[in-house]
Amino acid sequence: MAADRLQYIPVFPNVTATNPTMLVSELMHAPVRTLRADATIAEAVQTMADAHVSGLAVIDRGGRVVGVVTTTDVLQAQAEHDDRRARTELFERTEVRELMSTPPQTIDADVREAARQMWQAEVHRLFVVRGDDLVGVISQSDIARAVGEGLL
Repeated sequence: MAADRLQYIPVFPNVTATNPTMLVSELMHAPVRTLRADATIAEAVQTMADAHVSGLAVIDRGGRVVGVVTTTDVLQAQAEHDDRRARTELFERTEVRELMSTPPQTIDADVREAARQMWQAEVHRLFVVRGDDLVGVISQSDIARAVGEGLL
């Protein structure tokens, strides 16, 4: 094919001059399930199971996001404890603050930037913030779904 006959096909066909880049606020989930940093690991596991999510925003007493706790964090901690008694103590006496990842990965931009940040930070979700306010969460699955549905 001659160079003058090459046609540009955009990766995101719905993002055009007349249809601006999709913002994370258009794709995010809200409200966000949260947990206080002083909650136990057992409470975190129960909250994740009840909400059918694999990660929770951890907030301080003022409601600001200070970290994230995920099923991976819990499984890794559990694997480090050899006996049943140690695992029980992990779940009942360990506070989320001891397992959570900090700082939390946050964003308030467009979906492409969210995908780039998730890829670079090797995380599955970003918390959407405006100032100090937690307003939503966007995950890799949300972005994949939007691409699959032709939204991006």
